[in-house]
Amino acid sequence: MPEPLRIINSVAPIRICDNGGWTDTWFAEYGAIFNIGVYPYAEAQLKIFRRDQVEDRIVIHAENFAERFSVERGNREWNHHPLLEAAVEYMNVPQDVAFEVGIYSEAPAGASTGTSAAVTVALIGALVLLTSGRMTPYEVAQTAQKIETEMLGQQCGIQDQLCSAFGGINYIEMYQYPHASVSQLHIPDATWWELERRLALVFLGKSHSSSDVHETVIADLEGAAPDNAKLEDLRQTAAKSRDAVYAGDLVALGRAMIENTEAQARLHPDLVSAEAHQVIELAQAHGALGWKVNGAGGDGGSLTLLLGAESDQKRALVRALKVANPLFQHIPIYLSRFGLRVWNSP
Repeated sequence: MPEPLRIINSVAPIRICDNGGWTDTWFAEYGAIFNIGVYPYAEAQLKIFRRDQVEDRIVIHAENFAERFSVERGNREWNHHPLLEAAVEYMNVPQDVAFEVGIYSEAPAGASTGTSAAVTVALIGALVLLTSGRMTPYEVAQTAQKIETEMLGQQCGIQDQLCSAFGGINYIEMYQYPHASVSQLHIPDATWWELERRLALVFLGKSHSSSDVHETVIADLEGAAPDNAKLEDLRQTAAKSRDAVYAGDLVALGRAMIENTEAQARLHPDLVSAEAHQVIELAQAHGALGWKVNGAGGDGGSLTLLLGAESDQKRALVRALKVANPLFQHIPIYLSRFGLRVWNSP
């Protein structure tokens, strides 16, 4: 492999604690979502070459899956990682440029933390810099969501991409799908640090994937009015979360997280799995103030927990999780003050 002419780096945070999720969808029509951008990041790195330096013009290295494969623009038989391949297809990469893009994330695949959205946002951000184009964070998020819904025909809300593009703590108002306004919460450092110290992300040990449960929920919501009680209950938790964080009231934030998880269960009881209930029971026993099944819920995935004031309770919970189920995994997180970041290596 020759030395690259240029290296472009891009990172984007994942998302936790998405209170109000399910209301950022086309069938909800309008919604309100609270979420928090956190490390670990999704990373993209473009190594740029002259076309005559390499055999394959475009190569994708999906490092987490130990896969490296070439991509041909115009060929839509995407059979490796369709989201990555579709993103490369969508962006107008100059024909005289060759590149290899490396994709990596320390967040487990299928953790229901918006990792695929973060990867797409990071990749688009890097490709924008390569093409000398300009996109605002909102435009990057829109593009990432459009690739998933229009090019791949998948069910997809808007909040994951927005959180990855903007970072921080967000209150998102979707006034008409897929259009939204994003308000970032600016809070005192002490509140930020306390929230960061008390939050915990627990991976249930197996990847979340769309299932018959989700199709059942979507079919039920499709037939209901956008202002039906099940969706409205979810919307309300977003505003409660926003107000609690502004007030520095973590007890109220914990209540909003619990209300959201209970509202998810009312959509379908299987959206809060047996493993999730097991983690919740352990969290309660260790003084947790709140818990949120991340993403849409269902089999696999993860939970966001909000612990009490005493740090040793959090550490004791992490130990108890390992004893309860060796598949349970505590993923260290840090709140991300920034969203998408793109830069050239010297």
